[in-house]
Amino acid sequence: MNPRKGFLLTLVAVLLTLSGVLIQPFLQYVLGAVLLAYLLYPLQLRFEAHASSMVTAFSLVVLAVVGFVAPLVVVLGAVADSAERVLQDVETNGIPIEEIESRIEELTGQQIDILGGLAGSGREVGAVVFDMSIDAFGTVTFHLIGVALALFLLYYLLKDGDELLNWLTRMIPLPTDIQRELHTEINGVMWGGLFAHVFVALVQGVVAGIGLAVAGVPSAVFWTAVMIVLAMVPLVGTIPIWGGAVGYLYLTGEPAVAAGLFVYSVIIVGLTDDYLRPFAVNRYAKLNPAVILLGILGGGYAFGVMGLFFGPVVLGALKATLRVSSENWSRLDGGETG
Repeated sequence: MNPRKGFLLTLVAVLLTLSGVLIQPFLQYVLGAVLLAYLLYPLQLRFEAHASSMVTAFSLVVLAVVGFVAPLVVVLGAVADSAERVLQDVETNGIPIEEIESRIEELTGQQIDILGGLAGSGREVGAVVFDMSIDAFGTVTFHLIGVALALFLLYYLLKDGDELLNWLTRMIPLPTDIQRELHTEINGVMWGGLFAHVFVALVQGVVAGIGLAVAGVPSAVFWTAVMIVLAMVPLVGTIPIWGGAVGYLYLTGEPAVAAGLFVYSVIIVGLTDDYLRPFAVNRYAKLNPAVILLGILGGGYAFGVMGLFFGPVVLGALKATLRVSSENWSRLDGGETG
């Protein structure tokens, strides 16, 4: 290899590594900004016909704060407040814990201590969350800086989106038609992930939550929020929550209500997953459900919360790249520019 080229490649590799180290602490916020920019960029292009790019980008950042960030903070606050009340509901709502324990003992022949188990689990979870909050997320100041950084990045991704895309097109050494094909497939994976894992999860969680509320399950709002999160994971979904609610109703002496909730959940809630999710996956993502599951779980471990969205995109991009490479390998050897 030419020593000059080797030096440049080494320099690029070193700088990329250092850049990754710099970005890593705020990776969640960077990925969040990219995701919001992806969603809002079509509006940026449309509104730029009537106003400057600066005004349009700033307006969309305000829209993101009002439409995404603020509601998310409110929802998280409400969920946290509901979580604190879950154990309180055991007493205030008169949940017959002793009756449930007696019923379980009759069915299984084993004695259990529900309140003791909940209290112990609560202390353990609280300790783990506290330790993680210190080690992984830092202080409130860190979060405020991260949010400010995300909004700052969002503004410039929207304002300079055209320049960024043109720069990427020039820098990627592939024919234009191949780049366009890759963009189309990755775009489909992105929209499929957003539709299948956000919209479908929201619909499924809310529909299941309505069933819990009608059945009289305590803290239905809290469990609805939990089901929305679980619904993003294929093969898991809302079953653990509504299944537990069915068991709770049966053990508290309401078998008819339990049966009704079971039928409602299997048929009505199941329809949202059986029809909406495959529609999104087949139409947009075009990925096997097993690949999506791997992307969600692996992305969650690798990138945190934002990995739920970007994990399947990474695997979808890999699939698209392998397919395009195999179909156009001879063209690339021939040096065509397209």
